[in-house]
Amino acid sequence: MKQFNFKRSALLVAVNTVFLHLYGFCQLADTLIVTNPDSVYAALSEPEKRFSRNAVAGLKVADGLEATLFASEPNVINPINIDVDHRGRVWVCEAYNYRPAVNGKSELGMGDRILILEDKDGDGKADVTKVFYQGPEINAPLGIWVMGNKAVVSQSPFVWLFTDTDGDDKADTKEILFKGIGGSQHDAGIHAFVFGPDGKFYFNFGNAGRQLVDGQDRPLLDKYERPIDFRQFKQGVVFRCEQDFTKVEIMAENFRNGFEVAVDSYGTMWQSDQEEPGNGGDRVSYVMENGNFGYIDEMTGASWRLNRTNLEDEIPRRHWHQNDPGVVPDLIETGSGFPMGMTIYEGELLPRRYWDQILLADAGQNYVSAISVQNDGAGYKSTGILPIVEGSRDKWFRPTDVCVAPDGSLIVSDWYDPVIGSNKMKDKSRGRIFRIAPLGAPYKNPVFDLSIPEQAVKALQSPNLSQRYLAWNACVKHGWAAEPFLEDLFRQYNANPKLRARALWVLNRIEGFNYRNLDIAFRELNPNLRITALRAVRQRNSDPTEYIKRLTADPDPQVRRECALAINHNHTYEALDVWLQLAKQYKGNDRWSVEALSIGAYDQWERIFPAWLERAGARPGATPAGKDIIWLARTRKAIPYLTGLAADTSVSFKSRLRYFRAFDFFHAGYEKSQALLNVLTVNSSDRIEVSKLALLHLDKSFVTNSQQGRTALNKLLDETYGTEHYIDLMTRYELETENDRLLKLALDKSDEVVGRDAGALLLEQAGISYVTQKLAGMNDAKKSALLASIQTVGSSESVYLLRSTALNVDESVNVRKNAAKYLGASWPGEEAVVKLLRDDRLDGEVKEAALEGVKNAFREEIKAQLAPYFPKPKEEIKVVETPEEPKSKKEKRKRRRGN
Repeated sequence: MKQFNFKRSALLVAVNTVFLHLYGFCQLADTLIVTNPDSVYAALSEPEKRFSRNAVAGLKVADGLEATLFASEPNVINPINIDVDHRGRVWVCEAYNYRPAVNGKSELGMGDRILILEDKDGDGKADVTKVFYQGPEINAPLGIWVMGNKAVVSQSPFVWLFTDTDGDDKADTKEILFKGIGGSQHDAGIHAFVFGPDGKFYFNFGNAGRQLVDGQDRPLLDKYERPIDFRQFKQGVVFRCEQDFTKVEIMAENFRNGFEVAVDSYGTMWQSDQEEPGNGGDRVSYVMENGNFGYIDEMTGASWRLNRTNLEDEIPRRHWHQNDPGVVPDLIETGSGFPMGMTIYEGELLPRRYWDQILLADAGQNYVSAISVQNDGAGYKSTGILPIVEGSRDKWFRPTDVCVAPDGSLIVSDWYDPVIGSNKMKDKSRGRIFRIAPLGAPYKNPVFDLSIPEQAVKALQSPNLSQRYLAWNACVKHGWAAEPFLEDLFRQYNANPKLRARALWVLNRIEGFNYRNLDIAFRELNPNLRITALRAVRQRNSDPTEYIKRLTADPDPQVRRECALAINHNHTYEALDVWLQLAKQYKGNDRWSVEALSIGAYDQWERIFPAWLERAGARPGATPAGKDIIWLARTRKAIPYLTGLAADTSVSFKSRLRYFRAFDFFHAGYEKSQALLNVLTVNSSDRIEVSKLALLHLDKSFVTNSQQGRTALNKLLDETYGTEHYIDLMTRYELETENDRLLKLALDKSDEVVGRDAGALLLEQAGISYVTQKLAGMNDAKKSALLASIQTVGSSESVYLLRSTALNVDESVNVRKNAAKYLGASWPGEEAVVKLLRDDRLDGEVKEAALEGVKNAFREEIKAQLAPYFPKPKEEIKVVETPEEPKSKKEKRKRRRGN
């Protein structure tokens, strides 16, 4: 086909635009592939770009794939989450009523809708739209999971189960599965359920969820029939439960806001997580069972923003406490966006590069992409992000979810809005659903008769979760009748190992199951099948230790990782022996392995660590593996060895910071305090830094009540005076005897960070009366210096001092001017300046100084309030020429200057 040259002819752009209006983008797909899609889209007016007929033109689709518009407004508006059923129909949760306090109340005056969209003719476009349910109780839901004629809808404070009993695609009954969940009208509430290969449901909530009870307000029982105490779990949580929504398990904790869990056919869990916006810290994680994922400090609950020892160099890693012992590492940080729905692509319709990869919809970064994953020691690493569809032309493209249809194509929901995040939306009239598939691939979904065992096993191989759910249950119901077909699938050694794993999971759940297939799986060459076998037997046996021991010496570190995870809360002697064998094989420098060992040793360190010491030899901390185990061990018996590593001057100071940080994970006690005091006695070139760290990690009362501690602290304060080390120590120990030296530092270095830190600390520690008294006896220069040292504090005391000084007519004009200028150096101070100006309390030079202090205000609302008080820019003087005036510009300039 002849290629157009858009630069050469504007007319051709116009012609293409007309074609776009008349026939839609699909009519020109072949042309645009070989021409310039960017030019075609750019030729549209801004209103035209928002028309649904131009939706595909705004997208960039990966090579070998095409996007078709499956559905759009007015049939669907603000789709927040979707699912695709076994018939290829798309079920949509709309969130039209999102955040009414921020975005205004719904004009519809009714609850949100659950829709069913169906493509009857296979052209990749919905022909029928049905409202499955709409009611006032559905209010900005966050998740939907479809299982035949039932739909689970997640919306804090409830999880609803809707059932169509008569087959008319309308919900006839509803019940509450869970309630009491925090995060109503909040992104970090309860999210969607998904089906796992083990026949269980996986779901999550963000850090607003907090807890849940069942539909009758009864506390949830775990797999041991014990009530779950949600107080012991931190922030966002991943759950697992049976299909009857009982036996709820906590799988992992301490996320901020994981929007959706994805589980592959081996039972490996993955999840994205949303950062606190603007720090580049969105992430995707391998959800290691029983892992802590580091959003808040494990011991104190402190934010990642708080300074700590061994702080990560990169803010994204700092955001998740990645250097802390006991925190599972991230797979990848994906930047600043808004990651939402995700799935694992286990189909074969898309190009091979996407097979078995994590698919993620990121509304903030305007893309659906594959997160490429490879094995890395006992864990995983990402080799990069592979784009699938991007809103590179239309930045309103806000993908909220991605699902795999029964034919292997992708269905993507698009919130479609110019903004995302901050609880805001600006468009309440649009929403799109796209299908992504190879060029020209029809939307034809296979049909299975699940009443036939062989057909049910074939349906189990579907890439679609809803189809697999129905097939899984059909196979279990068939029982022995399905077993030959399941065994045949499992023993097809050249088949996709994930399909073989699915067969093994179902065989494991058939009543009267023969263990011969598990025995085969434990000897499989593929380590993922050995992992699957171990996970399956753990769900079937109350004490799977004998099976764990089969794999303890496995050559694959991921299999050994799974053995360590399997002995969590297992207090048998056999479990102890398993842990010791695993630790013996660990060679060090694999964070995944050592964190798995930590999870396996949870609440058992008092017996595990001494047993490990007996086998570790005379110098347990001499090897990389030994160093890692000592770093992680949560027992006072590890403190002497931790002390030795912290005081080891043969290695760099930076590499020893991790050991000082490890002291924070022990509660205050004599052993810890004495060990840190011993570190203070070590002479080395970095003695000051080491002594400071030891004192910062010591218990305050121990130091102040110990002669050795007080002597060491006073010595270090003298040695570090005038530096940030001094400020850190003073922040920790708050010694009133140092107030005068803090004052001197604030005065001497008021124009430096250390001086302002001293001023802030002085005001907080000594109080406003002390500072006011000192101010009264100073000359003007010192007064201005002291006021300068507290300018950025922003506390009510600092704002009061600066404001009252600026208004005090008994002070010199110079001091008042400085106080007024410094007042604008903090956000509360800016607000105080606005109020003073509004009340007309400032005039003359003092007013000018105050305006100078707020001229660079960051907040738009503050800038708007200040604008009337700034002088308007002078209009440019116009020179009116007369016929007799000189013509040259040089002469005109001379005339204006009076020359």
